[in-house]
Amino acid sequence: VQLQASGGGPVQAGGSLRLSCAASGRAFSGYSMGWFRQAPGREREFVAAISWTASSTNYADSAKGRFTISRDNAKNTVTVYLRMNSLRPEDTAVYYCAAGSGAPNSWYKTYDYWGQGTLVTVSS
Repeated sequence: VQLQASGGGPVQAGGSLRLSCAASGRAFSGYSMGWFRQAPGREREFVAAISWTASSTNYADSAKGRFTISRDNAKNTVTVYLRMNSLRPEDTAVYYCAAGSGAPNSWYKTYDYWGQGTLVTVSS
């Protein structure tokens, strides 16, 4: 089982990034996918999540209107994306993708598999 996140990097405030996470190594059919982030010295926090069919999405208040989560359910690899616009310095964090068999909720303990994280650094 592997969740490989990518797409992070340095960006100026107001800029955009698209994170990707490829999930492979098992059948993720029916799994919700989520993005969480953790800034230095802070706890991990929920960013966004999406159901298997993409019919349901869930966003943290800080992400609403700026971030968009989407997914591509290919046969052998599920890929989830996080498009981030209007980035702010407070968005600086390591972003983690996760897969869970439940609903696309914000509680990290409901997610079964986690990626290694990708660092996003937003400068002012």
